[in-house]
Amino acid sequence: MIDSSIINDLIGAEVRGSDDTKIGTVGQIYIDNDTQQPSWVTVRTGLFGSSESFAPLSDASFEGGVVRLAYEKTFVKDAPRSADDGELRADEEQALYSYYGNGDGDDRPARTEQPLYDQDADRTADAVGTEGYDTSGPTTDDAMTRSEERLHVGTERVEAGRARLRKHIVTEQVTTTVPVRHEEVVVTREPITDANAGDALAGPDLSEEEHEVVLSAERIVTAKETVPVERVALGTETVTEQRTVSEDIAHEEIELIDPTTAPSTAPHRSR
Repeated sequence: MIDSSIINDLIGAEVRGSDDTKIGTVGQIYIDNDTQQPSWVTVRTGLFGSSESFAPLSDASFEGGVVRLAYEKTFVKDAPRSADDGELRADEEQALYSYYGNGDGDDRPARTEQPLYDQDADRTADAVGTEGYDTSGPTTDDAMTRSEERLHVGTERVEAGRARLRKHIVTEQVTTTVPVRHEEVVVTREPITDANAGDALAGPDLSEEEHEVVLSAERIVTAKETVPVERVALGTETVTEQRTVSEDIAHEEIELIDPTTAPSTAPHRSR
């Protein structure tokens, strides 16, 4: 059973059919003039909730933030619609009772109902002569509740980008100086003396002779080896910076309408 004590929880709640299929969300709530209990709701369906269908609350239940109707989704979406003026006239209400077959409309006096709770009430808040409804409820006293929006700012962690280390090969020319040695032929002449006369006279008196000397030289040889020179690691550090956030917030102002005096606006400024 859905009664007036949970009306504030119904606004914008998810609506599901008897087959547990989601139909939409609660848009407007209509209150019975006699019992002051919620009797009808409009269910916002279609793309971006652009369409609204009426559904009775007599057999509905509310649990876990979900309104469950006693009818299937297609049946609710095909229900008769009212004029787009925010009112539920007597003939329209009778047509809804006939469509849903709950038979409650035959014994009711003809009347025109307006929604007491409207999820889209802010769309017409600037219209001339438009009267809003206080969410304090139908049984409130002579006072009304003034509300305002509070801005809460926080942060969430999101992926801002990715960095990676990549290694590639670069070839460069290296020049160095290396000492290289080689042998050259040196002709040494020495006179014949008593010390070397024996070696000098050992051969024939006259002859032709050839003597060969092997010359050596150093040749440059290069070789390369790969050695580790350093390690490079990739990490992160947190940097805190200050940023300014701007947002519009709304608040309610209470206006006194007294026919004996000029209208005055008296916003409540206590915190």
